[in-house]
Amino acid sequence: MWDRMLDRMLRDFIAVGALQVQFPNGEVLRYGEAEAEPVTLRIGDPGLPRRLVLNTEMALGEGYMDGGLAIDGDDLGGLLALATRNAAANGGVWWRRLTQTLRYARRKIDQNNPAFRARQNVAHHYDLSGALYDLFLDADRQYSCAYFANPSMTLEEAQAAKKHHIAAKLLLEPGMEVFEIGCGWGGMALTLARDYGVKVLGVTLSEEQHKVATARAEAAGLSDRVRFELKDYRAVKGTFDRIVSIGMFEHVGVPHYREYFDTVRERLNEGGVALIHTIGRAAPPGATSPWITKYIFPGGYVPALSEMATAVEAAGLYPTDLEVWRLHYAETLKHWHDRFVANEDKARALYDERFCRMWRYYLKASEMTFRHNRQCVFQVQLARAQEAVPLTRDYLYPRHDAARLSAAE
Repeated sequence: MWDRMLDRMLRDFIAVGALQVQFPNGEVLRYGEAEAEPVTLRIGDPGLPRRLVLNTEMALGEGYMDGGLAIDGDDLGGLLALATRNAAANGGVWWRRLTQTLRYARRKIDQNNPAFRARQNVAHHYDLSGALYDLFLDADRQYSCAYFANPSMTLEEAQAAKKHHIAAKLLLEPGMEVFEIGCGWGGMALTLARDYGVKVLGVTLSEEQHKVATARAEAAGLSDRVRFELKDYRAVKGTFDRIVSIGMFEHVGVPHYREYFDTVRERLNEGGVALIHTIGRAAPPGATSPWITKYIFPGGYVPALSEMATAVEAAGLYPTDLEVWRLHYAETLKHWHDRFVANEDKARALYDERFCRMWRYYLKASEMTFRHNRQCVFQVQLARAQEAVPLTRDYLYPRHDAARLSAAE
């Protein structure tokens, strides 16, 4: 019965590309375009068809992790690209509509992140072995979207470009005080202090990140200008000239958006500027994949622009700039995946084979979502006063501006 139900779901779903499936009983069926080269799945676990019918995304990820589902040539990228492209094209198929409706109904529960739960969620992911992150991140441990201002950039160059692009949007002056919400391993704060002469308070809920960031500040001789605290952003007091938050808003949760932006407004001084860098969806509000929630980012959610805008408006902040990065994160994730695969033996020594398959699935699934299913990055610049930033964006591209003025002469 479950094989037949899965067969019907796949016939409704696969319209772009082609998929070939060998079921546990040995039967082989093909779906999609007749002329396309298929991705071939082999389902070895007799219980997997039932789980795929009842909870498709969870079962697909777990099937790959546990080895109950094999892909010819281990073409994980091909499978996830196929699934993601069809999800984007066939979001209205009956069983996907039902799944999305049920997920949306419970998202307030899944995304309720008071301080104690936020700390637990952060520990789940960011307190993994630091040696793991060294296997695939750049040397500065930038765990967010890089900025490929030039397609030929290395990952290190693109991550440095990201930091300096954000710094330009902050309009920094020496001696300014900056509050970083979600400081990671300290790379952004150290760059701002070293290269722009500002003082930075960075907060994190990860004990591992706090330990590493504090040690880095001491080693760089910047402890007098950079302070890291193991603290929820909502517990910080005082006001700042600038606020920056990179890759943290995805962990806030929809029920806390107003609280987040109220905090940003309260912590900014009258002439202050904030820059919020977050993954976003170029689509209406939705819900997080249950596999991602269980294994990677509990409490996480990628916001729609409309959800952010509603909270920004309610908080009384002035949106002074919005930039949308499209394929930059797909390229970042490709670098991360390829580096992880090249170091997979070391990852296996830290954890086990199942963990490695989980991590590969996470990185490749995320890449394909950015490539094929309306996921992007929002950089939102905010202020309390509309005159806090220049009236044009020329300050971000001084060399381009100089060339334009020269041409006009």
